[in-house]
Amino acid sequence: MSERRPRGPRRGGGARGGSSGPGGPRRPPPTVTLRIDSIAAGGEGVGRLPDGRVCFVHRTAPGDLAEVALTERRDRWTRGRLLRVIEPSAERRDAPCPFYARCGGCTLEHMPYDAQLRAKGRIVADALTRIGGLAVDAPEVVPSPSEFRYRNRVSFALRRMEHGRVVAGFHALGEPDEIVDLDGACLLFEAAIGRVWDGIRANWGPDARRLPSGAQLRLTLRASASGDVSLLVEGGFNPGRPQELIDAVPGLVSVWHRPGEATAELVAGAPGLPETWGDETVELSGAAFLQVNRAAAALLEAHVMSLAGDVAGLRIVDAYCGIGLHARRFARAGASVTGIELDPNAVAEARRAAPDGAVFVEGPVEALIADHLPADLVVLNPPRAGIAGEAADALVAAPAARILYVSCNPATLARDLKRMAPAYRLESIRSFDLFPQTAHVESVALLVAEG
Repeated sequence: MSERRPRGPRRGGGARGGSSGPGGPRRPPPTVTLRIDSIAAGGEGVGRLPDGRVCFVHRTAPGDLAEVALTERRDRWTRGRLLRVIEPSAERRDAPCPFYARCGGCTLEHMPYDAQLRAKGRIVADALTRIGGLAVDAPEVVPSPSEFRYRNRVSFALRRMEHGRVVAGFHALGEPDEIVDLDGACLLFEAAIGRVWDGIRANWGPDARRLPSGAQLRLTLRASASGDVSLLVEGGFNPGRPQELIDAVPGLVSVWHRPGEATAELVAGAPGLPETWGDETVELSGAAFLQVNRAAAALLEAHVMSLAGDVAGLRIVDAYCGIGLHARRFARAGASVTGIELDPNAVAEARRAAPDGAVFVEGPVEALIADHLPADLVVLNPPRAGIAGEAADALVAAPAARILYVSCNPATLARDLKRMAPAYRLESIRSFDLFPQTAHVESVALLVAEG
């Protein structure tokens, strides 16, 4: 089930299929037959029209011969909607999730898992070559131990409709104004989140009155290894009735609220969510960051520690450190570590459990990193936007012996490697599938200072 809110005119220029102009009857978009060659970074299949333009089509797989309606046409590229698969490739399967037909939460579920991994390796190599100017082969993509039921953190969009109706779930594929109403049968999240999500939906009351008011909310559920779940509500104008929700939903232990850009505040329940993360025990606030796939993250973190090697006596900067997991491990191994993090709640947790040898500073990495360089090793783990230009400049001006760059976005990784190319060479890269069924991929790049 999906719901759409009223929509205004489209913005932006460019010719689009399906319209004859103001006031005229709507024409169906033109159709083409297309052979799909690869998967783009957004999860769309990629083929070429007879005139040479690239065409992006969701729900297609490499090798498919597909009939496609051209919905968007530009000078150098087009976008289409899949009408039917004329000749399915070997890299196609029936998607097992009941919501997949319309839901945008997954983009590659129609492909077998090994085909997804191959596609992600090609996405990384393409970004490094096209954006970074690096001639590299597709890196190894380490599979997730679990293909489904792996997410320990999930965000849903909630919209209040007329007559007290509420829809909540993921945005529809290609339709950001539309929400696909999801229950716990979604195959992405851990079982504890599925149970609590169903409980919240059953107990939020008419018009979801136990949640904060407002036409639209963002609800984020986080599950611990023990199965406890916290809820962060973003948006709205008051806390609602959070304690009533906790009392009604087994497994829900806390509710946090962030009405605007301010720091999230606890409005009911336990002040922290105890979490066991490998060899660490941490207390998470409502908005603290941890990787969403705990089993695959353990493989990635082990690779980071392996690349770092013997760190005893080294000076290390852990930038975008979150709650300081890498920094803690390095400090216990004998390094002197400075963690830099913008989120005050994450810094507070990092300091609470900091071992000797680890200190944490709060603020933007780009404003602080130069004060802690040069270093023997720098770990970078930025958000999808990558590192700021000022941070890249500081690392070039005072090169570290090595950089371990943990990236969730191949495009910004490639851009940042190009920025730092005057001072560093790429020694190795390995990717990890922390997000099965989607086109997202995490990578760990080792950079070594030149000269």
